[in-house]
Amino acid sequence: MNVIKGNISCLEDLTPLFNAYRIFYDQPSDIEGAKEFLKARIQKDESVIFMAYEEDIAIGFVQLYPFFTSVGMQRAFVLNDLYVDTTYRGKGVGKVLMEQAFRFCGMEKARFVLLQTATNNHTAKALYEQMGMQLDHENDCYIKYL
Repeated sequence: MNVIKGNISCLEDLTPLFNAYRIFYDQPSDIEGAKEFLKARIQKDESVIFMAYEEDIAIGFVQLYPFFTSVGMQRAFVLNDLYVDTTYRGKGVGKVLMEQAFRFCGMEKARFVLLQTATNNHTAKALYEQMGMQLDHENDCYIKYL
C-alpha cells in the first residue's frame, strides 16, 4: 500500500471514493458535484487529502480541514472524511490513513485533531479509539443547520 498527499492530478481517482463516502452517509450520488467540490478544496488549498493506493488503484482517502483554536493559540484540524473502498476494508487501510493524518498534523504543530461521526458508526468508532482518540465528555457540541 502506498499513501500519497492528494493533489489536482489525483482528482479522477479521488472523486468516486468521495462520492461513495457521501452515499455511505445517505447523500445522493453526485459524481460531477463531488468532483467540483474536491477540485475547489484542492485549488484553494482549503483541505489536506491523503490517498491510499494498492498498486495503481485508489482504495481510500482521508481529508483534513485546518482551523485555529483561540484558547490554545494554535492550528488544529478537523478530520472530516475517512473512507476505504468496501473491497479493502478490514485490511488496515483506515489505520494507515489516520496515522498519516496524525503525522501531518504533528508536523504542522497542531494542538489537536477533531472528528465527528454518527453514533451508530461502531466500526469507525472502534478504530478511532484504537488510534488513541477520546470521546470528549467535557464539551457539548451544538449545531445549527442553515
